[in-house]
Amino acid sequence: MKLLTLNFLTCARKQCKSTAAAFPLHPKEAELEQVEIDVNPLFIKNMLPRLDWEAMKVLTQELGLPNLPAETPAAEELANEDGEPSQTLKDLHILLMETSIATGKLACGNCGHEYAVKEGIANFLLPSHMV
Repeated sequence: MKLLTLNFLTCARKQCKSTAAAFPLHPKEAELEQVEIDVNPLFIKNMLPRLDWEAMKVLTQELGLPNLPAETPAAEELANEDGEPSQTLKDLHILLMETSIATGKLACGNCGHEYAVKEGIANFLLPSHMV
């Protein structure tokens, strides 16, 4: 499960849908893996406005990854004068696209329910008594 995906997930329980504590889900016992893929500057530039930057900063802190800048980088910061990807863009690419959770759990900050992640796939099916 790519770290980018976590920026769009919330707890599946109905009672958590209306609370701010249900987002972001907090990784526990997470085992990270990196799979190298080609840099796509346009994709990163288009994703930045859609990201909840504060949630991404919390996520990187909880996983022990390098801290993100205080503010979302501007589009101009993502390319050098010669049009090549900047170091900021490369770092964001590694964080958002190449880094993923292989195994572990995702916990809701509101109800505490934990969703298992196995082989990079999170199981969001709830037991019948929690639906």
